Parts: sequence; C-alpha cells; structure tokens
Amino acid sequence: MKVKDCMCNDVCCVTPDSTVQDCAKIMCSNHVGCVPVCDTMQNVVGLVTDRDVILRSIACDKDAKNTQVSDIMTCKVCCCSSDADIKEAEDLMCKYQIRRLPVVNEQNKIIGIITLGDLAKNNNVSNESVSNTLETICKCNDKNAE
Repeated sequence: MKVKDCMCNDVCCVTPDSTVQDCAKIMCSNHVGCVPVCDTMQNVVGLVTDRDVILRSIACDKDAKNTQVSDIMTCKVCCCSSDADIKEAEDLMCKYQIRRLPVVNEQNKIIGIITLGDLAKNNNVSNESVSNTLETICKCNDKNAE
C-alpha cells in the first residue's frame, strides 16, 4: 500500500510570515493539530503543531497576533513521497518520533499529509503495525540509559 492511498490531500498551509494567531485559527477551523509552512512555491520550509503554539509561543509570553510562524516552527521537516510504501512512512515516523508527515511531489511541493491517525483508521494497515509505530514514537530516546 502506498502513502497516496492513505494520506489527506486537503492540506492547509501557512507562510513563514503568517502570524501564530492566524496559524492557530487555521488549526481550529480545520480541526487539525499541524500546519505545514510553505514558501511561495509551495515547498515545505517548516511545520507548526498545536504543541509548538503552546510551548514556543504562549508559554514564552510571545504575542500570538504579532509573532511570525517562522519564530516557532520546526525547520528541519521530514517529508515523504506519495509513492512511498506505508511501511516507509511508518519507519520515518518511528525514526524521527513524529506523528505527522508532509507528503511532497517530485518538485518538493506539498501535496498532502499522512498522520498516525490516517494509518489507524485505514483498514489496510494492521492494528499491530499502528500500535508498534505509536509505541516507538512515544519511547524516550535517553542515550544515557544504554
């Protein structure tokens, strides 16, 4: 099974100069917890999660009306191709401990997003596979424990 068979094609994006408040409003109105940040060519340059809004903006006393998304976004974003196998997407989620993965085309333009929730609700993805992915994502990478 391919990522394109499971991903969400309707992705809302913001630009780096969008405000945190505008980004949060997009999350609220679209019932999503993550918004890709794209440049004018629709290339992914960052990612903002609801957690970023809270921990990197509100908790730091930043003014959401005037703070740009570029100040709180994650810059190094892991993406995958729509033709990638679901297992590859799960492996990336596990490796980087992420629950959401932007999907890009050959020109690196955003075309969708695949989330752990998308995997969980797809009948062609086993519950065991989703459980294992979630367990790996949630594990702490404590290098001192070894």
